[in-house]
Amino acid sequence: MSDFYETGPSKPVTESIRVDKVSPKARRMHNIRAIVVVILAILMLIPILVMTQTAFKTRADVVSVPPTIVFKPSLEGFVFLFTERAIAPPGRIKALQEAAETGDLSLFDRVALNSGQEITGLSDYVGRLTNSLIIAGLSTVFAVVLGLFAAYAFSRFPVAGKDDLMFFILSTRMLPAVVVTIPLFIMYRQLGMHDTHIGMILLYTVFNLSLSVWLLKGFIDEIPIEYEEAALVDGYTRMQAFYKIVLPQAITGIAATAVFCLIFAWNEYAFALMLTSDTARTAPPSIATMLGRGGIEWSAIAAGSLGFLIPVAVVVFLLRNYLLRGVTFGAIRQ
Repeated sequence: MSDFYETGPSKPVTESIRVDKVSPKARRMHNIRAIVVVILAILMLIPILVMTQTAFKTRADVVSVPPTIVFKPSLEGFVFLFTERAIAPPGRIKALQEAAETGDLSLFDRVALNSGQEITGLSDYVGRLTNSLIIAGLSTVFAVVLGLFAAYAFSRFPVAGKDDLMFFILSTRMLPAVVVTIPLFIMYRQLGMHDTHIGMILLYTVFNLSLSVWLLKGFIDEIPIEYEEAALVDGYTRMQAFYKIVLPQAITGIAATAVFCLIFAWNEYAFALMLTSDTARTAPPSIATMLGRGGIEWSAIAAGSLGFLIPVAVVVFLLRNYLLRGVTFGAIRQ
């Protein structure tokens, strides 16, 4: 006790650690980089902001010169996107106005009435967006699963001509889509796969497979093989070691690969335009062909693009932590 009172309590460990001061030059460089990143982020978000504004503008606000910055939001673009309409005759407009005054018209009907039109049915956009979800989602799952097993084989087993095979797999990604569109169109017509979900899922899976194999092989190479060897010594089979050892550690790489494959399948335009017509047509070709009477319905196109952007943005947001770790996986070695 006497020693305690004489010397006093020991200082906290944090006080004994000397923190190196950041030099003014390093701090200035850090601030400059931060400002550059913020400016680039703002520039990249400007098109999305303009698209969002356009989706809530009326046709008059969209084509106004100079552009309208402050405006009253309208659902006209979404009404034009989700419905089919016809120009209503004067007698029909009067009847619709009377129904609107009594509250018998829905919100979409009232918005269409403001432009002198009458809703005659639903558009094909919802069905096209559903096709995009089905085709892009299933092709991504198949590409990642098949790529995972192929990447594991290339990473863990001695494969004859491994480097040549990997280059051949990567070379299929270098081929422009327009080069093979016509042969694929003829082949699909002969096989009865034109304008089918199975045909598009198979095609996107094949085109995404090369990217999946290359990305996942890099992630699996970073997982120490000693973990699997220890599991095999303990009595695990090769498949059990794969599922219990490799798969949990490769989950970040799988998530990152899935995001990249999903973005390609979701945004693909050339194949969807040439190899589909009605049943399996996805959203990208349909958005580009939304033409109105007497001009292009820019508000409907912006609303369709916004609705097309949201699902992928949600998926990337939900997987953001896995994506960040997956992209930086293996960057720091012990």
